[in-house]
Amino acid sequence: MSMDVGGGKGGVKSDINVTPLVDVMLVLLIIMMLVAPMLQQGVAVKLPKADNTVDKPEVQGQTVIAIAKDKRIYFNAKAVSEAELGTRVNEYLESKKEKVVIIKADEEVEYGAVMAAMDQLRLAGVEDIGLITEPTTENVAAAAAAAAGAR
Repeated sequence: MSMDVGGGKGGVKSDINVTPLVDVMLVLLIIMMLVAPMLQQGVAVKLPKADNTVDKPEVQGQTVIAIAKDKRIYFNAKAVSEAELGTRVNEYLESKKEKVVIIKADEEVEYGAVMAAMDQLRLAGVEDIGLITEPTTENVAAAAAAAAGAR
């Protein structure tokens, strides 16, 4: 729908061309889709593989303890010592409604280092602790087949 003003072919048109607007919006959408996965903060750890994993989406307000290969402990991507882990978590969780802590430990970390972190969390009063693992390739294929069969 257009409206000619000026009476001739060379006159001024008062309609809005939305094609450039749509082009810009699509480019911004693509940029956001590419950048969003890179914005996840955290410490890069190689998670151990397990068969009985359940997908749980990562949300912004999670409390995450990461234990690197060299036994360094990170609380929400900030390095902390083992001694101050309990007090830091306790202070952070005072204002939270959900007091769940997730541990992401590298697969090469000794069992004792993970248990020491869990002990510090228990002393801080944390009762719900989750251990994050990567699903094995067979588990991923089985889940995809089950999802396809459910349709």
